[in-house]
Amino acid sequence: MTDFIIPCFIGIIIIAGLIRNVDIFNEFLEGAKESLKVGIDILPALIALLTAIGMFKASGALDVLTNLISPFTNLLGFPPECLPLALIRPVSGSGALAVYESILTDVHPDSFAGRVASVILGSTETTFYTIAVYFGVTKVKKTRHALVSSLASDVTGFIFSTLTVQLYFRYFI
Repeated sequence: MTDFIIPCFIGIIIIAGLIRNVDIFNEFLEGAKESLKVGIDILPALIALLTAIGMFKASGALDVLTNLISPFTNLLGFPPECLPLALIRPVSGSGALAVYESILTDVHPDSFAGRVASVILGSTETTFYTIAVYFGVTKVKKTRHALVSSLASDVTGFIFSTLTVQLYFRYFI
């Protein structure tokens, strides 16, 4: 059933365009041109972001920051294996997936850390990436409150991912 949703949606769009006498192919080409322009506009921000992520991980700063924060997160019951994921997730989705994969390789997916990591990926956002893309496209220069509130929601997601797994799976530490 779900295999037919996208083809049906495309069919509905084509039928609606034919009924309204719209040149569907030209509209598609215009949309593709506009998307390429947006892609070119956000490319510098994406390159800078990916470069910064690579430098952050390669320099060992991620390990230093993880060791610095771990005494506080241990008090909250946050699994130490998930701390690198919590630090990378707001910056990079692909970096977060790589860290997530290493967590699942090191500990079992059904372990406390594996479950918390899974909930983190499902309940948090790549904040800096999203702000770079959306604010870059709209030419907004000041991210003031959006950045602070987004990071606060990420921290909330990290904390509640631990609490949710503890409550749902009865992992009281």
